[in-house]
Amino acid sequence: MRIGIDLGGTKTEAMLMGPHGEDLLRLREPTPAGDYEATLDLISHLVRQLDREAGTTCPVGIGMPGAISPATGIVKNANSTWLIGQPLHTHLEQRLGPRVRLANDADCFALSEATDGAGRGAQSVFGMIAGTGVGGGFVVDGKLLSGPNAIAGEWGHIPLPWPQAHELPGPDCYCGKQGCVEAWCSGPGLAADHLRITKHRLKPENIALAAATGNTEAKASLDRHADRLARALAIVINIVDPHVIVLGGGLSHMDHLYGAVPRLLPRYVFSDSVSTLIRRNVHGASSGIRGAAWLWPEPADTQSHQAGLR
Repeated sequence: MRIGIDLGGTKTEAMLMGPHGEDLLRLREPTPAGDYEATLDLISHLVRQLDREAGTTCPVGIGMPGAISPATGIVKNANSTWLIGQPLHTHLEQRLGPRVRLANDADCFALSEATDGAGRGAQSVFGMIAGTGVGGGFVVDGKLLSGPNAIAGEWGHIPLPWPQAHELPGPDCYCGKQGCVEAWCSGPGLAADHLRITKHRLKPENIALAAATGNTEAKASLDRHADRLARALAIVINIVDPHVIVLGGGLSHMDHLYGAVPRLLPRYVFSDSVSTLIRRNVHGASSGIRGAAWLWPEPADTQSHQAGLR
């Protein structure tokens, strides 16, 4: 058995997973936002509670905002800002022992969908998240693709490709630059674009609803968003050429993307044809926590770590 933890900004959820991906038990608590020591306490409490339910010491995978810097061992790029600059992995190992693995929450989404979700059986999967922000992760032959900077899949912070004149210099991004894919293609980015053009303030789901009922301004906003998303994904395809792209995050519920984006990709991908499959996620909001648990993929690997803890 494995434990998966989804460390969110407002809630933290823990899951006990069976050997074949069974969801055996879940616990959920409010995240103590702004309090690092209380966050460590909460994670430790949830793990020990699930250990008791399992009757054994389980390996632990944690999906987190941001990443652990390979250069310093401390958290970087996290929107849960109280984690930034902290040696989270080290502190959790001090409390729980050498059975903890951490990964970015978007990486966990990608791993979940590649393991037993929409990308199951594919040689390479890009799991993209478009919601409050834009992120992603790569899985190749069932393993997360990492790198020396721990930023693989951060396509949200590339410039919007092939910008039109009216898209320059682009909206400000929280990273300090302008015109990032995240600033255009996230949920807030879609809403801001609709507001700029129409002077009407609507949430993304209400833009989609208005478009479905025949509102031409809303439909034009969705068309612009789909074209920008296709341009951004074309860069991903040009660089790593994944077999499957799985859409996640709040905007993945927008049905038009599954028709519009595949139709638009051939305009931008450097190929005579585009065979990349664009799929809706299978596990939805559960993908992050499931992917965290799948950070321990092999039973033999799991057992060896358990043996070392007894």
